[in-house]
Amino acid sequence: MLTRRNLIVAAIAICVLWFAAIVALHFGQIRHDKLPYEINAEYPPGKPFKPGAIFASTLAAIVDHELHSGFGWRPNDLFFWGPRLMADNNANRQIGIIMAVRETTRVFKDNLTKVSSNQYDPNLVIADTDFRNDATRWALPSPERKYEDGVKHLRMYVAGLYATPETSRELNQRAVELVRLFQVWTDLLGDGHAMLYKMTQDDGSPVHTWDCDDYFYHAQGYAHVMYYMMFALQREYAVTLAGDPVLKKLFDDTIDALGPAAKMKPIVILNGSPTGIFANHRRNLDAYISEARQKMYSIREELERSPL
Repeated sequence: MLTRRNLIVAAIAICVLWFAAIVALHFGQIRHDKLPYEINAEYPPGKPFKPGAIFASTLAAIVDHELHSGFGWRPNDLFFWGPRLMADNNANRQIGIIMAVRETTRVFKDNLTKVSSNQYDPNLVIADTDFRNDATRWALPSPERKYEDGVKHLRMYVAGLYATPETSRELNQRAVELVRLFQVWTDLLGDGHAMLYKMTQDDGSPVHTWDCDDYFYHAQGYAHVMYYMMFALQREYAVTLAGDPVLKKLFDDTIDALGPAAKMKPIVILNGSPTGIFANHRRNLDAYISEARQKMYSIREELERSPL
């Protein structure tokens, strides 16, 4: 027979286990948020590489990391370990990541490797299609299977760059095409800004504290992809940046803003008022998101003035 003392002990034990799980997830997420992929190790500076190889390899590494590290792909998990309970932070972050990956892959296929009437690169066509699979679908097909196939075809694209004869389309390195990528990225960051800044839902109801972490991590997913892809762009467009110190500084400033946005990890997302004593983590993240977005607007203006 359960006594009052036993009930109290059981309640305390449950609270301790719950807190331990939160702490474990917190520190596990901090480690997971760092992409274990070093561009300079894979493609040493000063060593020739095929245009497009670094971009595709980095994009593949981002998706592969989400699939095979930590607890894997979260948005389609069962209710007790999915987007609405326990692992909801990483689930929402991965939703943002795959949305940014989709748009980045589309521009890579449509603009960065294609000019005028040229055909699309077949591996990029498949990767683009794969990454558009529903991120929350449990099966038939599962996102894990489709995203793994997308990663495989990005790597096949890289292999095709080094084949003899070459079977993949190189990144064209034209500034006018790169503008398209920054247009897409600023649109995504604009969506992130809207989620982080809004005070009411579309139906007029208030944004509750328990909604804030969803918006925070979704927007952070955008920043995560762009942060690592900016390093890839620095290497892919090194010649252009070397000849334009203004553009190089804007790239550095953008990375400086995206870095904290991609890695910020409070143990609890607070929704404090502007004049309160508690933090408002959505606003804190929005400062970095908005700064990166503004720098990207400046990059677009500088690229549009480029003669290339």
